This record gives sequence, C-alpha cells and structure tokens, in this order.
Amino acid sequence: MLAPAKVNLTLEILARRAGGYHALRSVMVPLALADEIAFAPSERFTFACEPPSLAPDNLVVRAFERIGLADAPLAVALRKRIPTGAGLGGGSSDAASVLRAAMRGDFGIAGMRDWLGDARALGSDVPFFLADAPALVEGTGERVTALGAAPPWWVVLLVPDVHVATGDAYAALAAARERTSTPARARSDSATLRCGEALQRANYAGVLETMTNDFEPIVRERYPAVDAALRALHDAGAPGRAMLSGSGGACFALFETERAARELATNLRAPSGAVAHVVPFATSGTWVDSAAANPSRSSLRCGPRR
Repeated sequence: MLAPAKVNLTLEILARRAGGYHALRSVMVPLALADEIAFAPSERFTFACEPPSLAPDNLVVRAFERIGLADAPLAVALRKRIPTGAGLGGGSSDAASVLRAAMRGDFGIAGMRDWLGDARALGSDVPFFLADAPALVEGTGERVTALGAAPPWWVVLLVPDVHVATGDAYAALAAARERTSTPARARSDSATLRCGEALQRANYAGVLETMTNDFEPIVRERYPAVDAALRALHDAGAPGRAMLSGSGGACFALFETERAARELATNLRAPSGAVAHVVPFATSGTWVDSAAANPSRSSLRCGPRR
C-alpha cells in the first residue's frame, strides 16, 4: 500500500477549544509522494521500519493497537519516503492506510466500528487521509468535505533540514496573538472556502490568490532554514507565493504543468541541507496494493518489534 503526503493550500488557525485544541480550516491535497507499507502473514506481530530510528512509537503500530490488532499474526513493513516532521502528514497517512486496509477487510475485523473515531484518536490529520481526495478540513480535523478529483497540477517541495514541532508552532502562534489584537474571522470571509471553490473549478489563478498559512510568519521567524527555503523558491520564480505546508518546515510552490515545475527546480538554488522533490497532486486512488512494498522483496534493515 502507498500512503501519500499532503500539502496545505490554506491553513487558518482559529479559536482554541475546550481541551486545548485549536479549530482550523484548511484545504489539503494528497501528493504522489508516498510511504510504502506492506503486510504479510506471520507467526506473531512484527514491525520493521526503514529508517530504523522511526520505529519506536510509530503511528503504524499505534493504529494496529487502536483497532485491537497489536498481537495479530502479521509482519508489517514500513519504508519512509515522506520527510518527517515537515508538515507533510506522513505519519498520519501511514495510520490512515492501516485503517483503510482494516475497513476493506484485510485483517478480518468483524462488525462495524467507528472508523472516524479511530482516525481522530490517532491524530488530527488522519481523518483527511481517509477521504483519499482533496478536501476542506474543519473543526479539529474531524470535519472533512471531499472536493472531488485533484487537477493535474504539480508542486516543487523544498524541505529544509529542520524539524518543526507542531506543538511548539501552536504555542508560538498563540503567544504572538496574545501580544496583538487578532479579530475573529467569519466563515463566509474565509480564504480557505474561496480556495476550495477555486480548486473544484481547477482555477489555478484563483487558488494562487487564496493560498495562506497562519503558521508561516511565526515559523519562518523562528527557523532561519524555513525562511531560506521560502526565499529560494521565490527567487527561482515561484508563481504567486511560495508556501509553508502545515506547521512546516516543508515549503512548496504550485504549478499547472510538470514542465513549469521542473523548470523552476532546474533554476532552484536550494539552501544547504534542503532537499527538493518535484511531484504531482495524487489524481486517483492512492491506497493501492504495491508489489514494491511487499515485505518479501523488502530490504528493510531494522529489527522487528515484538
């Protein structure tokens, strides 16, 4: 199975709710950059991960625990291709892939489950990845409205060598807002809603005009590597504006065509340590069987979790 990355075309952070979680509005789109997950029968549950450093407390294992399969006779292999701690949703996508496999009966779970409840318990981005499509995401991530098939657009991702902790980004944004008066934003005035409508019409100019991320000013101020990545994309000719995805530190520029994306990538002077990826929106079902992810063919080097 393939577990795709995502980018946030918009991300509005709204009021803090009881329990400490912030409401948000976001247009998210899955990308054709994916982790690989494979399952095979085994005498006991084992989990192997490449790279090995990501094995402890992995969301794949937590997803199996959530649905009562922590001791299932399965060998699970995960090969990470999505940069971690970058605002691209890799861990959440991995967890959603486990849930989707369970939903279609791969693990023999009997009866009905509250799959959305499982997704919400695993993380605020996990419900989005169950939609398998571009979506408007609201609430604390649980309200997901699919926006139809993605247009055949491309992004150039530039991922600096920095880990931005989501909790730290929320805390910094809250502190900044306490120092200044931040007026409430009516839903009817939301850039996110306008972006979603433009995306449904494949209105590229309309999407560019509405792209926004409330985290971006505070993250680029606190992380010089993120600021350098955004500047590099701008200097290479990013249309509209280069954007931060999620709480970062991945940055991206949006293009209508592969040719335009690759031209910018050719001109891009990536800062030291930053890695560029040229990838399209995922335009079809993403959670598919993948021979490349078969554990029997895998070269995963980490030891199993027992």
